[in-house]
Amino acid sequence: MKNIFLSLCIILFLGCSGDKENIDYVTQNEADIAAYIAANNIEAIRSETGLYYSIDEQGDGEKPMASSSVTVAYKGYFLDGAVFDESDASGITFNLNGVIQGWTEGITYFNEGGSGKLFVPAHLGYGSNDNRSIPGGSVLIFDINLLKINN
Repeated sequence: MKNIFLSLCIILFLGCSGDKENIDYVTQNEADIAAYIAANNIEAIRSETGLYYSIDEQGDGEKPMASSSVTVAYKGYFLDGAVFDESDASGITFNLNGVIQGWTEGITYFNEGGSGKLFVPAHLGYGSNDNRSIPGGSVLIFDINLLKINN
């Protein structure tokens, strides 16, 4: 009897432990981004990876490469408008190959001096795991200003 109870507990535990991993965030994120873009009347382009971007100002400088060091002023928020991170107007400097994939790809669509939005699905952001104040599976929106390419 003890073995049956133990077996049932193990099966129940294993059956419940993977629930978060079974969620298809790619499909849900795609639908959520498309709905947000439509509801807010935003013209955005979808890349092959599933990243959406909208260019407000293309900029007139060079375009960075995925390995460039750049200075970007940004605001990061969720689909509901809640801000999770923001730089000041002078921005932050970082190497594009050291950030989330959505930024590594997305920033390269802008020229120096450009601005716009990146709509980053979870698989190009922080994935299905919670990351500090960002819940797993979250779509991230970034208002970005590419202030400078440093190399």
